[in-house]
Amino acid sequence: MAFAVHVNINRCTGCGNCVKACPVNALELYTIDPVTKDKIYTVKDGKAISLDVKAELCAGCGVCVGACPYQVITLSGRGETGMLANI
Repeated sequence: MAFAVHVNINRCTGCGNCVKACPVNALELYTIDPVTKDKIYTVKDGKAISLDVKAELCAGCGVCVGACPYQVITLSGRGETGMLANI
């Protein structure tokens, strides 16, 4: 069954816990250089601008959800099967 990953980037502090916890490296946290528009893989001013989920890698395991202390990431779609019910 399909699932969706939802990220509330407005609440993200850029702590990186989700990125470190992901067993398949499906998450990418970065800010954008205002001049070059390049990705910068460190958080500036304590704020992340973008948290990308690489859908082709994401297994829907929910490890990132549990790793986030601010409840920024949620999963939907697989809960009906009970596979992610404990997250």
